[in-house]
Amino acid sequence: MASAEVNGAVSHMTASAGQGTLASGAANRGVPVPESADRDALAPGAAVPESADWDALASGAAENREPILGAISHNPPMSGDRAGGASAEGEAAASAREAVADAVIRIEGLHKCYGAQEILKGIDLTVQRGEVVVILGPSGSGKSTLLRCVNRLEEATSGHIWFEDTEITDPSTKINKVREHVGMVFQSFNLFPHLTAKKNVMLAQEHVLKRPKEEAERVALEQLERVGLRERADYKPGQLSGGQQQRVAIARALAMDPHVMLFDEATSALDPELVRDVLDVMRSLASEGMTMMVVTHEMKFARDVADRVIFMDGGVIVEQGTPEDVFEHPQSDRTKDFLGHIA
Repeated sequence: MASAEVNGAVSHMTASAGQGTLASGAANRGVPVPESADRDALAPGAAVPESADWDALASGAAENREPILGAISHNPPMSGDRAGGASAEGEAAASAREAVADAVIRIEGLHKCYGAQEILKGIDLTVQRGEVVVILGPSGSGKSTLLRCVNRLEEATSGHIWFEDTEITDPSTKINKVREHVGMVFQSFNLFPHLTAKKNVMLAQEHVLKRPKEEAERVALEQLERVGLRERADYKPGQLSGGQQQRVAIARALAMDPHVMLFDEATSALDPELVRDVLDVMRSLASEGMTMMVVTHEMKFARDVADRVIFMDGGVIVEQGTPEDVFEHPQSDRTKDFLGHIA
């Protein structure tokens, strides 16, 4: 295979996680997510300098710092109520600043159309580092399209998407550099049938990350062991079950050291008895603190592992909250109807 062809074939393969032994149990993750931050309401990509007076900016004051400080210095001391209000406002601003700084994915006003058909109708969403966001919804609701836009496998019609500090919807962004840090696992496994599991995991490392063969092989074996397939390293995809092939695909993504993992209905093509092993790997990643966006119909996984559950329908986010909020106390009639049909 020519080098250009290989690079093109692996350009959509991906990405990673820190090395180490997988912990067990999502309950032990201990990943902090600021509770006070209004994540989706934050203005993604707002260029506010580190030295900005966050308290003043939060209260709607002008960005010119010196007049603000001068005005404060000449004012009499505030009453207790006013001081308390300013303190709370400052804490909220600090939380908002922390939330923006720690966001891995930020989406603002995302629209996607195919001709006259609008699939996504103004999505606003922020995913914090270490957060597991599970996206539910009926077929055709825009879930997979949203995920594919995050990796720019689909081009947004309008709106903005940031990966960490990079706006990926900017045409000048070198998207393949971004994809090196964004792992994606699809419904289909997308393995090269003529290569062994180990070679499939090595390929993108060598051609995208330019790792030496020896290092790529070492990492491939580490990641195959991580997903429970070290002993199948020399098997070709045709010699593996569907669940094992999907775990190879996950190992391939993890070998790229991603900062976020995107799972697009990774278990929907599997026989029921093969689903558990794939979900166990995903649970383990969550327990390590991997940032994840997961489109799935696996309700138990969503209940047990998600930090936040999003319900989509008709190209919009209808409702979102903790698993308990969405599953036990849904607010929207549409969410109630959807959950009632799958209970």
